[in-house]
Amino acid sequence: MKMNKISILGCGWLGFPLAKKLIAEGFQVKGSVTTRSKLKTLSAAGIEPYSLVLDEEKVQLKDPRFFDTDLVIVAIPPRRVDFIETIFPAQIKQLVHLLEEHRVPRVLFISSTSVYNELGGKATEEDVLLPEKPSGKALVMAELLLSENRNFKTTVIRFGGLIGADRNPARFLKRKVDPVSGLKPVNLIHQDDCIGIILKIIDQEAWGETFNACCPVHPTRQNFYERASEVSGIAAPEFNHEQVPFKLVDSSKLIHQLNYEFKYPSPLDYLNVVHIG
Repeated sequence: MKMNKISILGCGWLGFPLAKKLIAEGFQVKGSVTTRSKLKTLSAAGIEPYSLVLDEEKVQLKDPRFFDTDLVIVAIPPRRVDFIETIFPAQIKQLVHLLEEHRVPRVLFISSTSVYNELGGKATEEDVLLPEKPSGKALVMAELLLSENRNFKTTVIRFGGLIGADRNPARFLKRKVDPVSGLKPVNLIHQDDCIGIILKIIDQEAWGETFNACCPVHPTRQNFYERASEVSGIAAPEFNHEQVPFKLVDSSKLIHQLNYEFKYPSPLDYLNVVHIG
C-alpha cells in the first residue's frame, strides 16, 4: 500500500530536516514538538504542526489527527535525567496506546547504538543486548514495546553518534579533564546519511526489521577528534594509548539489504570537505 501521510514524533535536530526532505519527496508530513512556540517554525516549513507531550501517565495532545497517518516516525531520544530507564518506557507505553487506538499501521523507531555494551568486538543486530548506560537500557525496553506489538509493524534503526549540521564533533570530548584512550574506534553517522537511510526504508517498505546505522569505516578516536579539532580551530583533547573495552558497530545488514551507499563512508570524509565553526 502506497504511503502518503507520515507523522514525525519529535521534530528536532533530525526530525525537522527529515520532515522537509519528505515534503520535497511528495509526502504529506505532520510534525510534533513539545513547546507551542515552535509550531510556527513547523508551519513555515510546510509541516502540519502539532503539540504533543508524552508523560509517563498521560499524553498531552489536543488534536488526534496527528495519528491519522500511514507511518509514525518516533524521533524522541531518552532525556538525560535520573530513572530514565523507567520514565522512557512508560512514555513509550503511552504512545503504544495511541498507536493502537488510531490503528497506525507502521512505526519507525529511532534508537541508538547505546543498546550495545563495549565488550571489544563487532556489534550486530543479532547480539544479545546488555547495555551499560541507563539510556541504553531505556531504549532496549522501548524497542521491545514497539517491535513485539502485533497491531503495527515496527522497524528499528540504531544510529551511531550523530554528526553534521550544527554539531561540532570537536566539542564532544572537550569536557574531558583526563586523557582518554585514542585507540577506541568511533561509531558515528552523518545527518545526511540518517535521512537517506530512512528514505530507503520507506521506499523499499522494509518493515519489521532492525538495522544498525553507522559509517562503515571506523577511524580511531584520536584520528577523528584530532582532525575535527584541526578543522574547527579547537584545541585537541589529550589521548593515551591504553587498551580499553570498545564496540565496533557493524552496518553491513543495512548496506546489503537496502543496497544503501553511504554519502560519508567514514566520518573523516565529512571533516575533509567542511570547515566547522
